[in-house]
Amino acid sequence: MSVLHTVIWFLVAIGVLVVVHEFGHYLAARLAGVKVLRFSVGFGKPLFVRRLGPDRTEWVVAALPLGGYVKMLDEREGDVSPSEVHRAFNRATVWRRIGIVAAGPAANFLLAILFYWVLLMHGLPALKPIVGEPPAGTPAAQAGLVAGDEIVRVDGETIPSFTELRLALLRASVAGDPVMLGLADGRTVGLTPVPVRDESLEQDTLRPLGIVRFDPPIDPVIGSVLPDSAAARAGFRAGDRLLRADEAAIGTWQDWVKRIRDNPAQPMRITIVRDGQAQVVDVTPAAVDENGTRVGKIGAGPHIDESVLAPLMTEVRYGPLEALWQGAVRTWDMSVFTLEMMGRMVLGQVSWKNLSGPLTIADYAGQSATLGWISFVGFLALVSVSLGVLNLLPVPLLDGGHLMYYVAEVLTGRPVSERVMEIGARVGMTLLLLLMSFALFNDLQRLISG
Repeated sequence: MSVLHTVIWFLVAIGVLVVVHEFGHYLAARLAGVKVLRFSVGFGKPLFVRRLGPDRTEWVVAALPLGGYVKMLDEREGDVSPSEVHRAFNRATVWRRIGIVAAGPAANFLLAILFYWVLLMHGLPALKPIVGEPPAGTPAAQAGLVAGDEIVRVDGETIPSFTELRLALLRASVAGDPVMLGLADGRTVGLTPVPVRDESLEQDTLRPLGIVRFDPPIDPVIGSVLPDSAAARAGFRAGDRLLRADEAAIGTWQDWVKRIRDNPAQPMRITIVRDGQAQVVDVTPAAVDENGTRVGKIGAGPHIDESVLAPLMTEVRYGPLEALWQGAVRTWDMSVFTLEMMGRMVLGQVSWKNLSGPLTIADYAGQSATLGWISFVGFLALVSVSLGVLNLLPVPLLDGGHLMYYVAEVLTGRPVSERVMEIGARVGMTLLLLLMSFALFNDLQRLISG
């Protein structure tokens, strides 16, 4: 995946989310009778400017594409002609100002619901929540789970896919709450999650529980080779059948993966069958740090017979009304979970290493776009929820900070003083810069560690 590919899809994602957010502010302002002077996508030097509409609103695309803003007529920011004073933002009632400010995050939540609605009506291909053999001593093994068990409910809630199972158990792990798992064969078992503390949530959070995805035996045949990988340099090709690694026989793809992972940076002699002839290929797996463990990888994927995977796959699909309801439920659940995670970060119960910045978001945008429109739209829905929640935080300079001032105005009957807002702006700027710096530091660490 090229850098240009990543950048393009990151700009597409940010463009969609920012336009929708700012259009929420714009539309609410127009409905409230407030004049909009500028609608800007991005900050800094304008690259594109057009004046449109009866108010000659400036529509701008600026150089720094990490956000946007809607500038409204306001007596605090410049002279306003007497004929337009009634259209100034500061002259609007406090409830109209609340509506204008809240409309941005609301637009992001509505966009997420729309995206989930489209995806759930179209149908989402997914893995069934079938588990593999849990390692001895893990909570899953102690609960009596065995390979092939299908988990269909968590605490009474239906679980249609492995992705939903992962999210449900992640939430339980973060909270440290025990859960009841309902199985397809009618059994019910109790599981006590391992609390998530300082470990990064980018790790496989199910593995400490002993919950592993069920993998059917796969033939040891190479299906794809990544460019510039150890496998490509060694000369592996799609269609090669793996027979032995050094002197050990390779019976399944899982055997092959274990041998490679156990030999980082160690030369290996591999016997393969290509075009009916046995050959020997020498390869040195690259050493990669994975969750603090050094493992080997060569950059080759298996050839998978679709008939092997078909029994493990399902499709999550609903009718129009049910899909709309499920989209709203998913948006609500992700919003609450995002707030829970932020709260636990503040309390020190979850590591700040889980905070992601623009580089990680760009990487995910590029990866999801490569996987297809379904993955990309799902990514947009998730980030749209995060953007809505982030903007509602009671931090000055964010929408939530302005709402905090207006709520105070409702309660006291008078606007917050200019001095208080000035101090708040400085505090808010400091907090946001610290947050952005920490997120960027995490991004760079991920980039350096691979």
